[in-house]
Amino acid sequence: MSRHGFREIANQLRQAIIEGHFPPATFLPPEPELAERYGASRSLVNRAMQVLAAEGVVRARQGRGTMVTWLPPLTHSPARYARELREADGARGAFDAEIRAIGLRPEHEITTERAAPPDSVADALGVSRGQANCLVRRRRLLASGIPVRLNASWFPLDIAADTVLEDGESVIVGGVKSALAEIGYPQTVATERFAVRPPTDAEVNALEISPERSVLDINHTGQTADGRVVEVTTTVTPAHYLIIETRFPLA
Repeated sequence: MSRHGFREIANQLRQAIIEGHFPPATFLPPEPELAERYGASRSLVNRAMQVLAAEGVVRARQGRGTMVTWLPPLTHSPARYARELREADGARGAFDAEIRAIGLRPEHEITTERAAPPDSVADALGVSRGQANCLVRRRRLLASGIPVRLNASWFPLDIAADTVLEDGESVIVGGVKSALAEIGYPQTVATERFAVRPPTDAEVNALEISPERSVLDINHTGQTADGRVVEVTTTVTPAHYLIIETRFPLA
């Protein structure tokens, strides 16, 4: 008779993962070994794995086993955009610095193209709708092979054309904000809007998450001292990967 039910097995494995016994981006022992450890059948262990996979704690990798995809939640606050943090030790922006701080390897998959932005982006940037008047820099960001974020950064073409922003192969120390500053458009004010929603099918595939997971949709708008909006970045990330922190005055 099994000493553990599948929920108890899932609870114990989850706790072991959170405590660091199975670090992010490593693989769990094979199911037969876990079954022996917990005195349970393989079918119970498999059900426990399904629970953890639905939570985003683990993910099956074809031919390799079950990878730990739990990450300690990253704090999203205005402080993350400080230039000294974005550029620390050659970081390619805030994401790089944050992922290195938890001992993982940041990875970037980048494509760029000249395209017509969505109407809301065109309006924010002050460009005409329906015209290929923007550069979009799309990134899938990973932490030691774990997909964490999907970014799409839009810039007016008259600013970004033929700059380092259009080169998806170049390493941009400090990320797009540092690149914009270098070409004469330093940002002084940013606005962010957050929404929680179900993922699209494309996002499920790109982030390798369960369709039942919620994602956090972040719309970031940055402008220069003269009030011109020079960047609109949309970020989609599994909601459990972020903690939102803000600070504001009270009357």
